[in-house]
Amino acid sequence: MKAYTADSIRNIGIFGHAGEGKTTLMEAFLYNAGVIERMGKVEDGNTVSDYDDEEKRRGVSISTSVAPLEWKNTKINLVDAPGGFDFYGDVSAAMALCDSALIIVGSVSGVTVGAEKAMSMCKKANKPRMFVVNGMDRENANFDKVAGQLQDTFGTSVVPIQLPIMQGHTFAGYVNITNMKAYMFDAKGEKEVAIPADLEDRAMELREMLTEAAAETEESLMEKFFEEGELSQDEIMTGLCTGVLSGDITPVCCCAAMPNIGVKTLADNLVHYMPTAASVVVRRAVNAKTGDVVELDKGKVAVQVMKTVADAFVGKISIIRVFSGTLTANTSLYNSREEKPDKVGAISTMCGKTLTNVDKLEAGDIGAIAKLQITNTGDTLSDPSYPVIFDAIDFPKPCISLAISAKKQGEEDKVFSNLRRLMEEDPTIVLDKNIETGDMLIQGIGEAHIEVTCAKLKNKFKVEAQLSEPRVAYRETIRSTASAEGKHKKQTGGAGQFGVVQVKFEPNLESDYEFVDAVVGGVVPKNFIPVVDKGLQDAMKKGVLAGYPMVGIKATLYDGKYHPVDSKEVAFKSAARLAYKAGCVKASPVLIEPVFRYAILVPQDYVGDIMSDMSRRRGRVIGTNPVDEGTEVIAEAPASEMVKYATDLRSMTQGRGTFTMEFVRYEDVPANIAQKIIEQAKKDDEDDE
Repeated sequence: MKAYTADSIRNIGIFGHAGEGKTTLMEAFLYNAGVIERMGKVEDGNTVSDYDDEEKRRGVSISTSVAPLEWKNTKINLVDAPGGFDFYGDVSAAMALCDSALIIVGSVSGVTVGAEKAMSMCKKANKPRMFVVNGMDRENANFDKVAGQLQDTFGTSVVPIQLPIMQGHTFAGYVNITNMKAYMFDAKGEKEVAIPADLEDRAMELREMLTEAAAETEESLMEKFFEEGELSQDEIMTGLCTGVLSGDITPVCCCAAMPNIGVKTLADNLVHYMPTAASVVVRRAVNAKTGDVVELDKGKVAVQVMKTVADAFVGKISIIRVFSGTLTANTSLYNSREEKPDKVGAISTMCGKTLTNVDKLEAGDIGAIAKLQITNTGDTLSDPSYPVIFDAIDFPKPCISLAISAKKQGEEDKVFSNLRRLMEEDPTIVLDKNIETGDMLIQGIGEAHIEVTCAKLKNKFKVEAQLSEPRVAYRETIRSTASAEGKHKKQTGGAGQFGVVQVKFEPNLESDYEFVDAVVGGVVPKNFIPVVDKGLQDAMKKGVLAGYPMVGIKATLYDGKYHPVDSKEVAFKSAARLAYKAGCVKASPVLIEPVFRYAILVPQDYVGDIMSDMSRRRGRVIGTNPVDEGTEVIAEAPASEMVKYATDLRSMTQGRGTFTMEFVRYEDVPANIAQKIIEQAKKDDEDDE
């Protein structure tokens, strides 16, 4: 494939709900362009874009993949994004990588949550977009119904530019609304025919809708439309292209990807109406040294890594977008984040998993660099003399945590080192250790997201991990004041051990622990007082109810005894521990649990369900706030009840709900629940013994 410049490149992402045919449509595009000799099938596991073992096993896309093709003297870089909600980290990468979006909706299913989310992301990122109603060969396919749903959901800016011609259940042709001509599909492609009589009125209705939408894109067109009631063919096309670029018009096309009907026409429409890489707004960049927003120097290379692929054999493959300059294998690149140069080896284009070396990549193009040493997803690589930093990719935050460990004892290092390699590939996976419980936690966007990550560990690196629910970081504290004596006396024939302390324990709302020395008269020598303090702190690592850390205590050492010969540090440390156990048992000990505040964003229709569900989780709703995307429900709930809330929320809202969370405080565990936790802790201790 020859090198193309930005004015002949179109970077188009394919988005939509899972199962609507994104990967199949990509196969048809590649087949029609001669990139592949036959179309693969998702169910057969032989498509270009779903090449990962886990994608083949599950029959769904889980990673963003890129495939370039040539069509009508244009290079189209297709970016196939996953449709599953658990994999929206890759959807974010795809949205950042592309200049425009092709959103797929089903001819039977109509507007889905995936389409809604894709449209929302396009609006937020100011990406031009086009809808395609796929599956027009299916029984019960209904283009008019789906087009109506699109307009009801997204407004009158959504305008069909095609009207399918159906003969029974057969998708036989289409009416091109932009020129009011009809075409029938045949073995040679398509031939022009008269518009069928039963479609004339509908075609004219859509033509008027398109004309009005085109007129609204420019003041001069609007004035002519008001004066004359119509626009010329050229004016409609001008307004349509202007409206698509600005996002004021979203065209609607139709096709049947599986039998490859209408896909060539769709490719023509992508070339005609979707913007070139030269015509879109370049990603915002700042000077790496001053932080000031800059206009890119067209003569200086600047690229951003949009996705990383961890390959067990090739190593790290960085998928890049060139925003300015010309990239060659000899280009010197500087990593602005690390403030170091990174060596570029061969540069390639990437078609699925296949790398093809190229001499250069021009501004506006998408390619890949293998084996970058210090560069990760989101990093900017630029000319050392003109270091810049592009805006970060807006990845979704992890919202579920599971405990992860090696399935085989002794393979912990292998699991976690290779997991960190996969984290380079997927920034929405986070690995963290809970200091209090000792659990190693893997955080992700959903259960399936984490499960797929573990499957990749096995498939790519031949090491297995196991998942479990994380232990809740319960704590213990006291609610009343009590004093206790701790006495350690040991005589074994030689030098003995002797130490006595009397300590008052009381609740402390200001800090986790406070020690007060109130000894008078030297009953406990000064050199042993820090030992008592240390002994208490060590003892507090295990509470008196269920062995969870004890917090919120003020300990006052007010009396004691010592022996001039037998008193030693070990004796006073042991005495402190005995005083702690005796005193805290008498001071109304309670089990406390972490409580988090949740900001839950859902459509208004689901607010009642969210509130009812929160009550079942021992939570309480603080309030609601109307926002552009729906309603934000603010609630607080204990962590123990919210372990898999991400999965449950998707189920309750059909995937429309999202949330963020932050820790707020610890609260007492209800007595009936606390008793079960205490009994389980005792049972676990017995099992360990």
